Parts: sequence; C-alpha cells; structure tokens
Amino acid sequence: MKIGFAGLGGMGRAMAHNLLQAGYPLTVWNRSPQAAQPLVDAGAQLAAQPADLAGVDILFTMLANDAALEQVVVTSGLLAQMQPGAAHVNMATISVALAQRLAALHQQHGVGYLAAPVLGRPDVAAAGRLNILAAGDPALLERVQPLLDVLGQRTWSFGERPEQANIVKIAANFTLASAIEAMAEGSALVRNHGVSGADYLQMLTGTLFAAPAYQGYGALIAAENYQPAGFKLTLGMKDVGLALEAGGNSHTPLPFASVLKDNFLDAVAHGEGDLDWAALANVAARRGGL
Repeated sequence: MKIGFAGLGGMGRAMAHNLLQAGYPLTVWNRSPQAAQPLVDAGAQLAAQPADLAGVDILFTMLANDAALEQVVVTSGLLAQMQPGAAHVNMATISVALAQRLAALHQQHGVGYLAAPVLGRPDVAAAGRLNILAAGDPALLERVQPLLDVLGQRTWSFGERPEQANIVKIAANFTLASAIEAMAEGSALVRNHGVSGADYLQMLTGTLFAAPAYQGYGALIAAENYQPAGFKLTLGMKDVGLALEAGGNSHTPLPFASVLKDNFLDAVAHGEGDLDWAALANVAARRGGL
C-alpha cells in the first residue's frame, strides 16, 4: 500500500513520521521542502509538487485552511490524476461547505473521501495518541483503520457524510476556545482582588475541571507561556469563524462564538497571532488593567 502525505507542519510532520516508522512506504509533499527533509532522511520519498502524489493508494492531507486544501488537492490537478479506487483522508479542520464540495468532487473522480480531523497537539500526535473524529463511507473507514490506529488512540465515528466529522471538530474547538476564555476571565478577576492567578488555576484544574484540556491550558495561562505555539492563535480564530459560518448556515445562534471572535481579533491586533491560542488570556488581562 503506497501512502502519500501532504502538509508537514507540526502536526502533519509528526503523523507522517509515525506512518513511516510503522513501515508504510511514504511519499511526502510540503510547500516548504525543508520541512520534509527529516522524513526524507528517515526513508520517505519527496514529491516535487502535489500532483506527484497522484499514484498513491491512500492520500493523507493536514493543511492549514480551506484555501490551502483546495489549492493542493483540486487546483493542482492532484485529485483529477488520482486512480479510481484510491482514497483521500483529510485530517484538517475545514469548513462544512468545503467538506461537502470535496465529497462531491471525489465521487465524480471515483476516489474515496474520508474526513478525519483530530484532537490533540503536536506532542500528542508524535506519541500516536490523537483522538480521530471520522465520517464517511463505513467501508472506506474500515479500509484505512489500520493506518488511523498508527496515528491515534481512538477513532470516533460520526456518520456517513464527511462534513459530519468536520462539524464535530469545529464544535469541539469552539468549546475548547470557550474554556480558555473562561479560565482567562476568571484568572483576571481573582488577580484584580489580590489573589494569584496561578493559585486559582491550580485549584480550578485540580477540582472542578480536572481534565487534560483545562489542566494543560490552565498551566500555560498561569505561567503566561505562549511560545512556542502548540496551536496558533490565528488558527483558533479561523476555527471560531468556521463555527459562526456553520451556525449561520444552519440557523444556530452562537453568541459566545461572536465574543470569542472579537477577542481573537483583539489579540491579533496586538501582534499576538503567532502565539499559542491560550494567549487569549492576555486580552482578558489587558481589559482588566493588569
């Protein structure tokens, strides 16, 4: 089975490395070829352009946004050149609208399409412990499951339409952004009353919210440690925008998402777009005069 992987940022590089270490023949592509060099050194083949991945049996993509995915898979001619019976597993967070359009395009070309966005930061990806949110043809999911088992600790199935996995991921990231914002505002509140924000967050994440996401982001906020970014603030802003778009299209009010979007814009306006999205806490602190 020949595997292709396009998109070698922090997440994609770790995931591709795990597939290579599991013994799968791997061809990789990235817009900046230097990001692929460690994988090439470990035995992967380097594609000079996206269309060079057309001969693979299974194509994985982990690209930053809708525009990048459409450019690499559709505009480049990659999808049109893939062989009937091949399959594309998209693991990035994209809009519901693009997921629907991609599903139709893949069907036209006789290529399978599975949405499988993930929960987890780069360190979790490197450990092969991602949670994978999948939707699409059940037979295709069964076919690629051994590969997904290399990448993640569990695959969660959410339906037979690929966009169903994407809306679950969008909703999950919206919920996570809301948790970060709540911790940020709570921390600012206690600090303005002479209480250590770090002490407050340690209590909170050891009692009421003793869960990995709260503990991880609570520790970042407590330490004001937002570099290097495990997930850039600009990507969080993109995902909240996707939630608002999906909400508008389905007549689902998301008032918290509107607040979050404004706070992300505030952070970007202050030059914080490349920081970890836990830097939303800086917005709450600034507004609190801290």
